[in-house]
Amino acid sequence: MEPTAGKKLYQVAESQLGYFTAKQAIDAGYLAKNHAYHIKRGHWIREHRSIYRLAHFPNTHEGEMVLWSLWSRNRDEVPEGVYSHETALSIYDVSDAMPAKLHMTVPVKFRKSTAVPSVIVLHRDELRPEDIQKINCYAVTTPFRTILDLVVGQSTPDDIVDQAIRAFRGRGLLIEKEMLRLVEAHPSLAKHLLQTRVAGRKQ
Repeated sequence: MEPTAGKKLYQVAESQLGYFTAKQAIDAGYLAKNHAYHIKRGHWIREHRSIYRLAHFPNTHEGEMVLWSLWSRNRDEVPEGVYSHETALSIYDVSDAMPAKLHMTVPVKFRKSTAVPSVIVLHRDELRPEDIQKINCYAVTTPFRTILDLVVGQSTPDDIVDQAIRAFRGRGLLIEKEMLRLVEAHPSLAKHLLQTRVAGRKQ
């Protein structure tokens, strides 16, 4: 049974950059009472409560994103956290923003039995499916929703928002119709739309 369990767990972990939950290990065939043995023998590394990493997978920044996505899972083992705000800008690599913490949007009724890790800043909101997209092994807000959140939050410097909008527009990730919707919701963004139009004419 163990080789089969190992193969199943490896397939799950490989799709998550080496990370997996205790429940996923049990579903693969590992008895809960044997988890400590695999940690002691160095097969698994305990990264957080009920979240592990196969030892031969490296500890990377991308892996950390998967780790905290798994932390946000609900009782059905479905991650509910969506990276957002300045963390989304960092994921898309569209600005010089370097947030010290990971910003994550979760449902209003999101609850965990343990304290929120100090590395995470939670924002509570009900995101629509069209506000979310998958990058690698985790969810992130779309460029449109990201800019909307930053403007509503009013905590991100204007130059960072300007830079992000230009980059999104330049890469075709924020189209004219979406920009008009942003301006309609927040007239203060009209200057951003004008700036990107002028820049487009000069090219």
